[in-house]
Amino acid sequence: MSSAHSNDAPLLAIRGLTKSFAGFPALQGVDFTLEAGEIHALLGENGAGKSTLIKTVTGIVTRDAGTVTLDGTPIAPRSGEAAQAAGLATVYQEVNLLPNLTVAQNLFLNREPTRFGLVRHGEMRRRAAAILAGFDLAIDPGTPLGDHSVAVQHLVAIARAVDLSARVLILDEPTASLDAHEVEILFRVMRRLAAKGLGIVFVTHFLDQVYAVTDRITVLRNGRLVGSWATADLPRMRLIQAMLGRELGEATAEAAPADRHRSGATEGSEIAVYEQFGKPGYVAPFDLTLRRGEVVGLAGLLGSGRTETARLLFGAEMAQTGRARIDGAPVRLRTPRDAIRHRFGYCPEERKTEGIIAELSVRDNIVLALQARRGPFRPIPRREQEALARRYIAMLDIRPPDPERPIGLLSGGNQQKALLARWLATEPQVLILDEPTRGIDVGAHAEIIRLIRQLCDGGLALVVISSELEEIVTYADRVVVMRDRTQIATLEGEAVDVTAILKAIAGDEPAEAA
Repeated sequence: MSSAHSNDAPLLAIRGLTKSFAGFPALQGVDFTLEAGEIHALLGENGAGKSTLIKTVTGIVTRDAGTVTLDGTPIAPRSGEAAQAAGLATVYQEVNLLPNLTVAQNLFLNREPTRFGLVRHGEMRRRAAAILAGFDLAIDPGTPLGDHSVAVQHLVAIARAVDLSARVLILDEPTASLDAHEVEILFRVMRRLAAKGLGIVFVTHFLDQVYAVTDRITVLRNGRLVGSWATADLPRMRLIQAMLGRELGEATAEAAPADRHRSGATEGSEIAVYEQFGKPGYVAPFDLTLRRGEVVGLAGLLGSGRTETARLLFGAEMAQTGRARIDGAPVRLRTPRDAIRHRFGYCPEERKTEGIIAELSVRDNIVLALQARRGPFRPIPRREQEALARRYIAMLDIRPPDPERPIGLLSGGNQQKALLARWLATEPQVLILDEPTRGIDVGAHAEIIRLIRQLCDGGLALVVISSELEEIVTYADRVVVMRDRTQIATLEGEAVDVTAILKAIAGDEPAEAA
Protein backbone atom coordinates (compact mmCIF):
# COMPACT_ATOMS: atom_id res chain seq x y z
CA MET A 1 0.00 0.00 0.00
CA SER A 2 1.30 3.43 -0.86
CA SER A 3 2.01 6.13 1.64
CA ALA A 4 0.82 9.69 1.16
CA HIS A 5 3.38 12.23 0.07
CA SER A 6 3.73 15.31 2.24
CA ASN A 7 3.38 18.56 0.33
CA ASP A 8 2.64 22.06 1.57
CA ALA A 9 -0.80 21.91 -0.09
CA PRO A 10 -2.84 18.72 -0.48
CA LEU A 11 -3.34 17.42 -4.00
CA LEU A 12 -7.13 17.91 -3.75
CA ALA A 13 -8.80 20.01 -1.06
CA ILE A 14 -12.58 20.35 -0.80
CA ARG A 15 -13.88 22.80 1.79
CA GLY A 16 -17.47 23.55 2.78
CA LEU A 17 -18.99 21.83 -0.26
CA THR A 18 -22.75 22.40 -0.29
CA LYS A 19 -25.42 21.31 -2.75
CA SER A 20 -29.22 21.17 -2.60
CA PHE A 21 -31.77 19.81 -5.05
CA ALA A 22 -35.25 21.40 -4.96
CA GLY A 23 -34.56 22.63 -1.46
CA PHE A 24 -33.36 19.23 -0.21
CA PRO A 25 -29.75 19.36 1.09
CA ALA A 26 -27.62 16.67 -0.57
CA LEU A 27 -24.28 18.01 0.76
CA GLN A 28 -23.94 20.21 3.81
CA GLY A 29 -20.56 21.87 4.28
CA VAL A 30 -18.48 18.79 3.44
CA ASP A 31 -14.68 18.84 3.70
CA PHE A 32 -12.46 16.28 1.96
CA THR A 33 -8.70 16.10 1.49
CA LEU A 34 -6.73 13.85 -0.87
CA GLU A 35 -2.96 13.68 -0.78
CA ALA A 36 -0.70 12.82 -3.71
CA GLY A 37 0.17 9.13 -3.71
CA GLU A 38 -2.84 8.23 -1.55
CA ILE A 39 -5.65 5.73 -2.09
CA HIS A 40 -8.59 7.21 -0.20
CA ALA A 41 -11.90 5.38 0.37
CA LEU A 42 -15.10 7.45 0.21
CA LEU A 43 -17.83 5.52 2.03
CA GLY A 44 -21.45 5.92 3.07
CA GLU A 45 -24.86 4.31 2.77
CA ASN A 46 -27.58 5.22 0.24
CA GLY A 47 -28.20 8.97 0.23
CA ALA A 48 -24.97 9.74 2.06
CA GLY A 49 -23.84 12.19 -0.65
CA LYS A 50 -20.99 10.28 -2.31
CA SER A 51 -22.33 10.55 -5.86
CA THR A 52 -23.29 14.19 -5.40
CA LEU A 53 -19.79 15.01 -4.13
CA ILE A 54 -18.20 13.35 -7.17
CA LYS A 55 -20.56 15.04 -9.63
CA THR A 56 -20.12 18.43 -7.98
CA VAL A 57 -16.33 18.28 -7.87
CA THR A 58 -16.10 17.09 -11.48
CA GLY A 59 -18.51 19.69 -12.89
CA ILE A 60 -21.44 17.42 -13.73
CA VAL A 61 -23.57 19.53 -11.39
CA THR A 62 -22.75 23.02 -10.08
CA ARG A 63 -22.07 23.50 -6.39
CA ASP A 64 -24.06 25.95 -4.29
CA ALA A 65 -21.15 26.83 -2.00
CA GLY A 66 -17.65 25.73 -1.08
CA THR A 67 -14.23 25.63 -2.70
CA VAL A 68 -12.21 23.02 -4.55
CA THR A 69 -8.46 23.36 -5.05
CA LEU A 70 -6.07 21.18 -7.01
CA ASP A 71 -2.42 21.55 -5.99
CA GLY A 72 -3.46 24.73 -4.18
CA THR A 73 -5.13 26.28 -7.26
CA PRO A 74 -8.90 26.90 -7.13
CA ILE A 75 -10.84 25.02 -9.81
CA ALA A 76 -14.51 25.13 -10.84
CA PRO A 77 -15.03 22.85 -13.86
CA ARG A 78 -18.38 23.19 -15.62
CA SER A 79 -18.32 19.81 -17.35
CA GLY A 80 -16.71 16.40 -17.18
CA GLU A 81 -14.41 17.41 -20.05
CA ALA A 82 -13.31 20.52 -18.19
CA ALA A 83 -12.64 18.45 -15.07
CA GLN A 84 -10.57 16.03 -17.15
CA ALA A 85 -8.58 18.92 -18.61
CA ALA A 86 -7.95 20.21 -15.08
CA GLY A 87 -6.61 16.81 -13.99
CA LEU A 88 -9.67 15.11 -12.47
CA ALA A 89 -10.74 11.85 -14.11
CA THR A 90 -13.64 9.60 -13.12
CA VAL A 91 -14.17 5.95 -14.05
CA TYR A 92 -17.65 4.68 -13.24
CA GLN A 93 -18.98 1.19 -12.54
CA GLU A 94 -20.51 1.16 -16.02
CA VAL A 95 -17.53 1.78 -18.27
CA ASN A 96 -18.24 4.87 -20.37
CA LEU A 97 -16.39 3.77 -23.51
CA LEU A 98 -17.48 2.45 -26.91
CA PRO A 99 -17.38 -1.37 -27.10
CA ASN A 100 -17.78 -1.41 -30.90
CA LEU A 101 -14.52 0.52 -31.36
CA THR A 102 -11.07 -0.96 -30.91
CA VAL A 103 -9.06 -0.67 -27.72
CA ALA A 104 -6.72 1.80 -29.43
CA GLN A 105 -9.61 3.91 -30.74
CA ASN A 106 -11.07 4.12 -27.23
CA LEU A 107 -7.73 5.11 -25.72
CA PHE A 108 -7.32 7.96 -28.24
CA LEU A 109 -10.96 8.92 -28.77
CA ASN A 110 -11.15 12.58 -29.90
CA ARG A 111 -7.37 12.90 -29.84
CA GLU A 112 -6.28 10.49 -32.57
CA PRO A 113 -2.80 11.05 -34.07
CA THR A 114 -3.29 12.46 -37.57
CA ARG A 115 -1.26 13.48 -40.59
CA PHE A 116 -2.68 15.66 -43.33
CA GLY A 117 -6.09 15.24 -41.70
CA LEU A 118 -5.97 11.43 -41.80
CA VAL A 119 -5.83 9.18 -38.71
CA ARG A 120 -2.48 7.38 -38.39
CA HIS A 121 -3.87 3.99 -37.33
CA GLY A 122 -0.48 2.30 -37.13
CA GLU A 123 0.93 5.04 -34.89
CA MET A 124 -2.23 4.93 -32.72
CA ARG A 125 -1.87 1.15 -32.24
CA ARG A 126 1.84 1.46 -31.38
CA ARG A 127 1.19 4.16 -28.81
CA ALA A 128 -1.77 2.21 -27.43
CA ALA A 129 0.40 -0.92 -27.02
CA ALA A 130 2.95 1.10 -25.05
CA ILE A 131 0.22 2.49 -22.75
CA LEU A 132 -1.30 -0.97 -22.22
CA ALA A 133 2.11 -2.45 -21.39
CA GLY A 134 2.34 -0.03 -18.48
CA PHE A 135 -0.83 -1.61 -17.11
CA ASP A 136 0.32 -5.21 -17.72
CA LEU A 137 -2.34 -5.61 -20.40
CA ALA A 138 -1.04 -7.97 -23.06
CA ILE A 139 -3.92 -7.50 -25.47
CA ASP A 140 -4.09 -6.54 -29.13
CA PRO A 141 -5.02 -2.83 -29.27
CA GLY A 142 -6.64 -3.47 -32.65
CA THR A 143 -9.35 -5.73 -31.20
CA PRO A 144 -12.83 -4.41 -30.32
CA LEU A 145 -13.08 -3.31 -26.71
CA GLY A 146 -16.34 -5.26 -26.31
CA ASP A 147 -14.48 -8.54 -26.96
CA HIS A 148 -12.67 -8.18 -23.63
CA SER A 149 -13.75 -8.82 -20.04
CA VAL A 150 -15.28 -6.14 -17.82
CA ALA A 151 -12.01 -6.05 -15.86
CA VAL A 152 -9.98 -5.28 -18.98
CA GLN A 153 -12.49 -2.62 -20.03
CA HIS A 154 -12.10 -0.97 -16.61
CA LEU A 155 -8.32 -0.99 -16.94
CA VAL A 156 -8.56 0.52 -20.44
CA ALA A 157 -10.81 3.27 -19.07
CA ILE A 158 -8.29 3.93 -16.28
CA ALA A 159 -5.40 3.90 -18.77
CA ARG A 160 -7.21 6.46 -20.92
CA ALA A 161 -7.89 8.68 -17.90
CA VAL A 162 -4.28 8.54 -16.72
CA ASP A 163 -2.93 9.19 -20.21
CA LEU A 164 -5.07 12.32 -20.32
CA SER A 165 -2.79 13.72 -17.59
CA ALA A 166 -5.06 12.91 -14.67
CA ARG A 167 -3.69 13.96 -11.28
CA VAL A 168 -6.74 12.68 -9.40
CA LEU A 169 -8.42 9.42 -10.34
CA ILE A 170 -11.93 8.78 -9.00
CA LEU A 171 -13.03 5.14 -9.18
CA ASP A 172 -16.76 4.74 -8.55
CA GLU A 173 -17.60 1.11 -7.68
CA PRO A 174 -14.99 -0.28 -10.10
CA THR A 175 -15.00 -3.79 -8.59
CA ALA A 176 -18.76 -4.43 -8.51
CA SER A 177 -18.63 -6.80 -11.52
CA LEU A 178 -15.13 -8.25 -11.04
CA ASP A 179 -14.06 -11.60 -9.63
CA ALA A 180 -11.34 -11.94 -6.98
CA HIS A 181 -8.49 -12.35 -9.49
CA GLU A 182 -9.63 -9.33 -11.50
CA VAL A 183 -9.92 -7.27 -8.33
CA GLU A 184 -6.31 -8.06 -7.41
CA ILE A 185 -5.15 -7.00 -10.91
CA LEU A 186 -6.99 -3.70 -10.47
CA PHE A 187 -5.46 -3.22 -7.02
CA ARG A 188 -1.95 -3.75 -8.40
CA VAL A 189 -2.61 -1.03 -10.96
CA MET A 190 -4.01 1.30 -8.28
CA ARG A 191 -0.96 0.80 -6.05
CA ARG A 192 1.37 1.42 -8.96
CA LEU A 193 -0.41 4.63 -9.94
CA ALA A 194 -0.39 5.86 -6.34
CA ALA A 195 3.34 5.18 -6.13
CA LYS A 196 3.76 7.53 -9.12
CA GLY A 197 2.01 10.32 -7.20
CA LEU A 198 -1.60 10.07 -8.38
CA GLY A 199 -4.31 10.56 -5.78
CA ILE A 200 -7.03 7.93 -6.01
CA VAL A 201 -10.55 8.24 -4.59
CA PHE A 202 -12.04 4.75 -4.22
CA VAL A 203 -15.82 4.47 -3.81
CA THR A 204 -16.96 0.97 -2.87
CA HIS A 205 -19.33 -1.04 -0.68
CA PHE A 206 -16.83 -3.89 -0.16
CA LEU A 207 -15.23 -3.36 3.24
CA ASP A 208 -12.66 -6.14 2.79
CA GLN A 209 -11.38 -4.26 -0.26
CA VAL A 210 -11.24 -0.98 1.67
CA TYR A 211 -8.92 -2.54 4.24
CA ALA A 212 -6.88 -4.32 1.56
CA VAL A 213 -5.94 -1.34 -0.61
CA THR A 214 -6.65 2.07 0.96
CA ASP A 215 -4.59 4.44 3.09
CA ARG A 216 -7.42 6.58 4.46
CA ILE A 217 -11.20 6.47 4.84
CA THR A 218 -13.73 9.30 4.76
CA VAL A 219 -17.35 8.59 5.74
CA LEU A 220 -20.38 10.66 4.72
CA ARG A 221 -23.85 10.28 6.20
CA ASN A 222 -26.99 12.20 5.18
CA GLY A 223 -24.93 14.71 3.21
CA ARG A 224 -22.58 15.51 6.10
CA LEU A 225 -18.99 14.61 6.89
CA VAL A 226 -18.80 12.07 9.71
CA GLY A 227 -15.01 11.90 9.79
CA SER A 228 -11.73 10.86 8.16
CA TRP A 229 -9.33 8.27 9.55
CA ALA A 230 -6.18 6.40 8.60
CA THR A 231 -7.41 2.97 7.49
CA ALA A 232 -5.01 1.19 9.82
CA ASP A 233 -6.39 3.14 12.80
CA LEU A 234 -10.10 2.49 12.18
CA PRO A 235 -11.53 -0.85 13.44
CA ARG A 236 -14.31 -2.26 11.30
CA MET A 237 -16.91 -1.94 14.04
CA ARG A 238 -16.17 1.76 14.40
CA LEU A 239 -16.40 2.18 10.62
CA ILE A 240 -19.81 0.48 10.48
CA GLN A 241 -21.05 2.58 13.40
CA ALA A 242 -19.90 5.72 11.55
CA MET A 243 -21.71 4.68 8.37
CA LEU A 244 -24.94 3.65 10.08
CA GLY A 245 -24.99 6.46 12.65
CA ARG A 246 -25.36 4.47 15.83
CA GLU A 247 -23.12 3.55 18.71
CA LEU A 248 -22.98 0.00 20.03
CA GLY A 249 -24.36 1.07 23.39
CA GLU A 250 -27.42 2.72 21.81
CA ALA A 251 -27.98 -0.29 19.59
CA THR A 252 -27.99 -2.64 22.56
CA ALA A 253 -30.50 -0.48 24.43
CA GLU A 254 -32.85 -0.35 21.43
CA ALA A 255 -32.55 -3.97 20.37
CA ALA A 256 -34.85 -5.75 22.78
CA PRO A 257 -38.49 -4.77 22.29
CA ALA A 258 -40.87 -6.72 24.51
CA ASP A 259 -43.10 -7.89 21.66
CA ARG A 260 -40.39 -9.27 19.40
CA HIS A 261 -41.93 -11.93 17.13
CA ARG A 262 -40.39 -15.38 17.54
CA SER A 263 -43.11 -18.01 17.22
CA GLY A 264 -42.72 -19.17 13.62
CA ALA A 265 -39.11 -20.30 13.55
CA THR A 266 -39.61 -23.79 14.93
CA GLU A 267 -43.26 -24.50 14.08
CA GLY A 268 -43.76 -23.74 10.39
CA SER A 269 -43.48 -26.32 7.63
CA GLU A 270 -40.96 -25.83 4.84
CA ILE A 271 -42.08 -23.98 1.72
CA ALA A 272 -38.81 -23.40 -0.13
CA VAL A 273 -35.32 -24.84 0.28
CA TYR A 274 -32.30 -23.39 -1.54
CA GLU A 275 -29.01 -25.31 -1.54
CA GLN A 276 -25.77 -23.69 -2.74
CA PHE A 277 -27.92 -21.29 -4.72
CA GLY A 278 -25.97 -18.48 -6.33
CA LYS A 279 -24.52 -16.77 -9.36
CA PRO A 280 -20.76 -16.16 -9.81
CA GLY A 281 -19.88 -12.47 -9.60
CA TYR A 282 -23.38 -11.70 -8.31
CA VAL A 283 -24.00 -13.60 -5.07
CA ALA A 284 -21.87 -16.37 -3.54
CA PRO A 285 -23.66 -19.75 -3.19
CA PHE A 286 -25.91 -19.90 -0.12
CA ASP A 287 -28.26 -22.25 1.73
CA LEU A 288 -31.65 -20.95 2.86
CA THR A 289 -34.90 -22.50 4.07
CA LEU A 290 -38.18 -20.56 4.15
CA ARG A 291 -40.96 -21.78 6.48
CA ARG A 292 -44.61 -20.89 6.93
CA GLY A 293 -45.27 -18.20 9.51
CA GLU A 294 -41.60 -17.18 9.67
CA VAL A 295 -39.90 -13.87 8.95
CA VAL A 296 -36.35 -14.09 7.62
CA GLY A 297 -34.51 -10.78 7.72
CA LEU A 298 -31.64 -9.96 5.36
CA ALA A 299 -29.21 -7.50 6.95
CA GLY A 300 -25.98 -5.91 5.79
CA LEU A 301 -24.55 -2.70 4.47
CA LEU A 302 -25.57 -1.27 1.12
CA GLY A 303 -24.00 -3.41 -1.61
CA SER A 304 -23.66 -6.46 0.64
CA GLY A 305 -25.84 -8.58 -1.66
CA ARG A 306 -29.24 -8.31 0.03
CA THR A 307 -31.21 -7.17 -3.04
CA GLU A 308 -29.22 -9.52 -5.27
CA THR A 309 -30.26 -12.43 -3.04
CA ALA A 310 -33.91 -11.37 -3.23
CA ARG A 311 -33.75 -11.18 -7.02
CA LEU A 312 -32.32 -14.72 -7.18
CA LEU A 313 -35.07 -16.03 -4.87
CA PHE A 314 -37.69 -14.44 -7.15
CA GLY A 315 -36.14 -15.47 -10.46
CA ALA A 316 -35.42 -11.88 -11.53
CA GLU A 317 -31.83 -13.14 -11.89
CA MET A 318 -31.30 -16.79 -12.78
CA ALA A 319 -29.06 -18.79 -10.45
CA GLN A 320 -26.13 -20.57 -12.06
CA THR A 321 -25.23 -22.82 -9.13
CA GLY A 322 -27.17 -25.01 -6.73
CA ARG A 323 -30.79 -26.13 -6.68
CA ALA A 324 -34.14 -25.11 -5.27
CA ARG A 325 -37.17 -27.05 -4.01
CA ILE A 326 -40.60 -25.53 -3.52
CA ASP A 327 -43.29 -27.54 -1.75
CA GLY A 328 -40.88 -30.47 -1.83
CA ALA A 329 -40.44 -30.55 -5.63
CA PRO A 330 -37.31 -29.45 -7.55
CA VAL A 331 -37.85 -26.24 -9.53
CA ARG A 332 -35.97 -23.98 -11.94
CA LEU A 333 -36.53 -20.27 -11.37
CA ARG A 334 -35.62 -18.82 -14.76
CA THR A 335 -37.91 -15.78 -14.61
CA PRO A 336 -40.24 -14.00 -12.16
CA ARG A 337 -43.12 -15.73 -13.97
CA ASP A 338 -41.80 -19.06 -12.63
CA ALA A 339 -41.73 -17.67 -9.09
CA ILE A 340 -45.22 -16.19 -9.41
CA ARG A 341 -46.49 -19.57 -10.60
CA HIS A 342 -45.24 -21.01 -7.29
CA ARG A 343 -47.05 -18.22 -5.40
CA PHE A 344 -44.10 -15.93 -4.71
CA GLY A 345 -44.39 -12.15 -4.53
CA TYR A 346 -41.74 -9.40 -4.54
CA CYS A 347 -42.00 -5.73 -3.55
CA PRO A 348 -38.79 -4.05 -4.80
CA GLU A 349 -36.96 -1.25 -3.02
CA GLU A 350 -37.30 1.15 -5.96
CA ARG A 351 -41.09 1.22 -5.92
CA LYS A 352 -41.37 4.26 -8.23
CA THR A 353 -39.25 2.75 -11.02
CA GLU A 354 -39.65 -1.02 -10.51
CA GLY A 355 -42.95 -1.30 -8.62
CA ILE A 356 -45.80 1.05 -9.39
CA ILE A 357 -46.99 2.22 -12.79
CA ALA A 358 -47.62 5.81 -11.79
CA GLU A 359 -50.05 6.73 -14.58
CA LEU A 360 -52.38 3.80 -13.90
CA SER A 361 -55.03 3.72 -11.20
CA VAL A 362 -54.72 2.09 -7.79
CA ARG A 363 -57.09 -0.60 -9.08
CA ASP A 364 -54.94 -1.30 -12.15
CA ASN A 365 -51.82 -1.56 -10.01
CA ILE A 366 -53.43 -3.89 -7.47
CA VAL A 367 -54.70 -6.42 -10.05
CA LEU A 368 -51.52 -6.35 -12.14
CA ALA A 369 -49.74 -9.44 -10.73
CA LEU A 370 -52.92 -11.51 -10.54
CA GLN A 371 -53.70 -10.72 -14.19
CA ALA A 372 -50.13 -11.59 -15.17
CA ARG A 373 -50.48 -14.98 -13.49
CA ARG A 374 -53.79 -15.67 -15.23
CA GLY A 375 -52.39 -14.69 -18.62
CA PRO A 376 -53.69 -12.40 -21.41
CA PHE A 377 -56.50 -14.74 -22.47
CA ARG A 378 -58.24 -14.80 -19.07
CA PRO A 379 -58.89 -11.13 -18.27
CA ILE A 380 -60.18 -10.33 -14.80
CA PRO A 381 -63.71 -8.91 -15.14
CA ARG A 382 -64.00 -5.23 -14.24
CA ARG A 383 -66.44 -5.97 -11.40
CA GLU A 384 -63.98 -8.46 -9.88
CA GLN A 385 -61.16 -5.94 -10.24
CA GLU A 386 -63.17 -3.31 -8.39
CA ALA A 387 -64.10 -5.75 -5.62
CA LEU A 388 -60.46 -6.80 -5.17
CA ALA A 389 -59.24 -3.22 -5.12
CA ARG A 390 -61.86 -2.08 -2.59
CA ARG A 391 -61.18 -5.12 -0.39
CA TYR A 392 -57.46 -4.39 -0.11
CA ILE A 393 -57.88 -0.63 0.09
CA ALA A 394 -60.03 -1.23 3.16
CA MET A 395 -57.81 -3.97 4.59
CA LEU A 396 -54.59 -1.94 4.28
CA ASP A 397 -56.20 1.46 4.86
CA ILE A 398 -54.92 2.93 1.59
CA ARG A 399 -55.70 6.64 1.46
CA PRO A 400 -57.50 8.22 -0.20
CA PRO A 401 -59.77 5.15 -0.64
CA ASP A 402 -60.35 5.80 -4.32
CA PRO A 403 -59.52 2.81 -6.58
CA GLU A 404 -59.57 4.99 -9.72
CA ARG A 405 -57.06 7.56 -8.46
CA PRO A 406 -53.69 7.45 -10.32
CA ILE A 407 -51.30 5.70 -7.94
CA GLY A 408 -48.57 8.26 -8.66
CA LEU A 409 -50.64 10.84 -6.76
CA LEU A 410 -50.54 8.80 -3.53
CA SER A 411 -47.98 9.28 -0.77
CA GLY A 412 -45.01 6.92 -0.58
CA GLY A 413 -46.52 4.95 2.29
CA ASN A 414 -49.81 4.44 0.45
CA GLN A 415 -47.96 3.42 -2.71
CA GLN A 416 -46.09 0.84 -0.65
CA LYS A 417 -49.36 -0.49 0.77
CA ALA A 418 -50.81 -0.71 -2.75
CA LEU A 419 -47.80 -2.79 -3.81
CA LEU A 420 -48.42 -5.10 -0.86
CA ALA A 421 -52.06 -5.32 -1.96
CA ARG A 422 -50.93 -6.32 -5.46
CA TRP A 423 -49.17 -9.40 -4.13
CA LEU A 424 -51.68 -10.24 -1.42
CA ALA A 425 -54.32 -10.42 -4.17
CA THR A 426 -52.36 -13.36 -5.64
CA GLU A 427 -52.59 -15.22 -2.29
CA PRO A 428 -48.82 -15.81 -2.09
CA GLN A 429 -47.10 -18.30 0.16
CA VAL A 430 -43.77 -16.40 0.09
CA LEU A 431 -43.51 -12.59 0.02
CA ILE A 432 -40.19 -10.76 -0.39
CA LEU A 433 -40.11 -7.15 0.83
CA ASP A 434 -37.08 -5.02 -0.05
CA GLU A 435 -36.83 -1.96 2.25
CA PRO A 436 -40.62 -1.83 2.81
CA THR A 437 -40.45 1.18 5.14
CA ARG A 438 -37.87 3.33 3.34
CA GLY A 439 -38.98 6.86 2.50
CA ILE A 440 -42.38 6.73 4.19
CA ASP A 441 -43.75 8.74 7.10
CA VAL A 442 -43.85 7.56 10.71
CA GLY A 443 -47.53 6.63 10.67
CA ALA A 444 -47.24 4.55 7.48
CA HIS A 445 -44.03 3.02 8.87
CA ALA A 446 -45.90 1.68 11.90
CA GLU A 447 -48.68 0.37 9.66
CA ILE A 448 -46.24 -1.58 7.48
CA ILE A 449 -44.61 -3.16 10.55
CA ARG A 450 -48.05 -4.14 11.88
CA LEU A 451 -48.89 -5.71 8.50
CA ILE A 452 -45.65 -7.71 8.46
CA ARG A 453 -46.51 -9.23 11.83
CA GLN A 454 -50.11 -9.87 10.79
CA LEU A 455 -49.10 -11.57 7.52
CA CYS A 456 -46.62 -13.77 9.34
CA ASP A 457 -49.26 -14.78 11.89
CA GLY A 458 -51.46 -15.77 8.94
CA GLY A 459 -48.93 -18.40 7.79
CA LEU A 460 -47.13 -16.43 5.07
CA ALA A 461 -43.35 -16.84 4.78
CA LEU A 462 -41.69 -13.42 4.62
CA VAL A 463 -38.23 -12.37 3.51
CA VAL A 464 -37.62 -8.78 4.59
CA ILE A 465 -34.62 -6.62 3.65
CA SER A 466 -34.09 -3.58 5.83
CA SER A 467 -31.28 -1.17 6.63
CA GLU A 468 -33.09 -0.29 9.87
CA LEU A 469 -31.54 -2.82 12.23
CA GLU A 470 -33.67 -1.77 15.21
CA GLU A 471 -36.72 -2.42 13.03
CA ILE A 472 -35.67 -5.79 11.67
CA VAL A 473 -35.01 -7.30 15.11
CA THR A 474 -38.59 -6.51 16.18
CA TYR A 475 -40.14 -8.97 13.72
CA ALA A 476 -37.48 -11.37 12.38
CA ASP A 477 -37.31 -14.98 13.55
CA ARG A 478 -33.98 -15.34 11.78
CA VAL A 479 -31.56 -12.74 10.42
CA VAL A 480 -29.17 -13.65 7.64
CA VAL A 481 -26.22 -11.24 7.68
CA MET A 482 -24.43 -10.48 4.41
CA ARG A 483 -21.10 -8.93 3.59
CA ASP A 484 -19.42 -8.56 0.19
CA ARG A 485 -22.26 -10.52 -1.48
CA THR A 486 -21.72 -13.51 0.78
CA GLN A 487 -23.86 -14.82 3.63
CA ILE A 488 -21.54 -14.69 6.62
CA ALA A 489 -23.83 -15.39 9.61
CA THR A 490 -27.33 -16.51 10.55
CA LEU A 491 -28.79 -15.36 13.87
CA GLU A 492 -31.85 -17.09 15.33
CA GLY A 493 -34.29 -16.62 18.18
CA GLU A 494 -33.04 -14.59 21.11
CA ALA A 495 -29.62 -14.25 19.46
CA VAL A 496 -31.20 -11.71 17.08
CA ASP A 497 -30.18 -8.25 18.27
CA VAL A 498 -28.55 -5.19 16.77
CA THR A 499 -25.23 -5.72 18.55
CA ALA A 500 -24.88 -9.23 17.13
CA ILE A 501 -25.78 -8.03 13.63
CA LEU A 502 -23.21 -5.21 13.77
CA LYS A 503 -20.51 -7.59 14.98
CA ALA A 504 -21.30 -10.03 12.17
CA ILE A 505 -21.14 -7.26 9.57
CA ALA A 506 -17.82 -6.07 10.99
CA GLY A 507 -16.21 -9.52 10.88
CA ASP A 508 -14.10 -11.39 13.37
CA GLU A 509 -12.63 -8.47 15.25
CA PRO A 510 -12.36 -8.68 19.04
CA ALA A 511 -15.14 -6.93 20.94
CA GLU A 512 -12.83 -4.30 22.36
CA ALA A 513 -12.28 -2.97 18.84
CA ALA A 514 -15.63 -1.25 19.14
